[in-house]
Amino acid sequence: MSKVFIAGGSGRVATELIKKLVAAGHEVIAGARHPEKIVAMDHVETVKLDLHDDVATIAKLMQGASVVYFVAGSRGSDLLQTDAMGAVKTMQAAEQNGIKRYIMLSSLYALQPAMWTKIKSLGEIMDYNVAKFFADNYLVHDTNLDYTILQPSSLTEEAGTGKIQIGDDFASTNPIPDVAQVLAAILEHDNTIGQVILMGGGNTPINDALANI
Repeated sequence: MSKVFIAGGSGRVATELIKKLVAAGHEVIAGARHPEKIVAMDHVETVKLDLHDDVATIAKLMQGASVVYFVAGSRGSDLLQTDAMGAVKTMQAAEQNGIKRYIMLSSLYALQPAMWTKIKSLGEIMDYNVAKFFADNYLVHDTNLDYTILQPSSLTEEAGTGKIQIGDDFASTNPIPDVAQVLAAILEHDNTIGQVILMGGGNTPINDALANI
């Protein structure tokens, strides 16, 4: 099993992701600006991660990991330094450590700006879309990482269903537990490397949906 570094370890998605990774047998290093807010569990090491720090400082926190997840988000309060440049720093830190596998939680159509004005919910978070556009583009074009980018539609607090839809022919929401389960399952599906995955609620079991990408 892998040792996994999670940037943004105190958030809603991260909390569910940590539980699922530990249940799958992984060791987790979870980093957050307020590490005391990270879920306390066996097999989880918590570290103070400030995405305003330089790359070398962030890289030290990742040492020993073989996978990096970026699930951090400023909720609109620090888009440039957290959602955009903070993400880029974690990519650079991963490369400094020789870590190849990198899994990014992004936003629906983040790489397709023409869609932002066609869907009302995306138009309401335009600045966030811009930040994710630059972070996702950097990951794809300016790194040599084995990346997967997950771009879900709007997140909800509902219970997970274990079923999703992949593709761009939907207008649905995603329960947070399902997003976390997909993120965890991506690690077990090497066919997702180099893929940008658009995700919504659906009727296909998560592992089946990922296996068919």
